[in-house]
Amino acid sequence: MHRIRDENQDIIDESRDEDQDIIDELRDENRRTGEGLADVLSAKVAAEDYPCLGARSVFHRGRAMVRVYDTLAGPQTAALLLADLAAFAQQVDPAAGLASFVATFRGPDIADEAHFERLLWTQLQAVADLDGTPWSQGVSSNPSDDHFAFSAGGTAFFIVGLHPRASRVARRSEVPVLVFNLHEQFEEMRASGRYPRMRDTIRRRDIRLQGSINPMLADHGEISEARQYSGRAVGPGWFAPFVRGAEPGPDVPAGSADSRGGACPR
Repeated sequence: MHRIRDENQDIIDESRDEDQDIIDELRDENRRTGEGLADVLSAKVAAEDYPCLGARSVFHRGRAMVRVYDTLAGPQTAALLLADLAAFAQQVDPAAGLASFVATFRGPDIADEAHFERLLWTQLQAVADLDGTPWSQGVSSNPSDDHFAFSAGGTAFFIVGLHPRASRVARRSEVPVLVFNLHEQFEEMRASGRYPRMRDTIRRRDIRLQGSINPMLADHGEISEARQYSGRAVGPGWFAPFVRGAEPGPDVPAGSADSRGGACPR
């Protein structure tokens, strides 16, 4: 009986080692292909009419860490993404200026804004389910809370989703993209008094590009930032399909509103 148990444990250990080898190989591939996509995104935000000055600064100063993953909400993506987010938070120096972690995905093909929104929240839920660290202090884990922010590896992030079917010009990209911005960056900008000026400039530029103001923009603490992540305009009855240490909201599917929107963070 002991021998059978030992043999079973050996099989389990070998399987775990093989899974880790696959993850390591995928991570290496991510790093090899990230530079090309970084160039594409850098060219996009460098355009004269691109509204988000923060994104332009991040890419211009080489402060964007770009990683490539196979599929948004794919079965192996969460483990890779969580590990890379934790490494980014440990390596980046917030005092050196704005920095972003940019997760790009080879697929799937996005049908519309509601489809992307579902994939985004499926991916965030999968990352949170794997994450064994406490939620970042100072922000709520309840997506219905006005002080909600996504946390990974104990670090709070504000997320900006981009994809080919976005109705807001500033949210369009060739492939699905999730940009993870350190929450503490925005808090530092508020404390220094720089945030309102930058925010207002971005909004004016977005109006010139789109012809209208992004209907989903709000400052942290005014309304849950979860409503802004996917870039799709949502109504007052919308609830994020996400639970982490919080009571789930009413059973309302993500993206229940009819209107659309989105743009640069804040």
